[in-house]
Amino acid sequence: MKIAEVGNIIEFREGLQGIVEKVNENSVIVDLTYMNNFRNLELDARTVVNHKNYKIIKESIG
Repeated sequence: MKIAEVGNIIEFREGLQGIVEKVNENSVIVDLTYMNNFRNLELDARTVVNHKNYKIIKESIG
């Protein structure tokens, strides 16, 4: 399993997407405001996702 890096875009929990802001030992902190429909979902701006529960959609450049 590849662990996400800061700036990667990940997908988790049935289609939610976000940008990784911080990588911890067992999880990442994700900024959900990346999604176009963020305001409609009534979610917090950030969430924590375990490394086992996401897939990397786009890797950061540089």
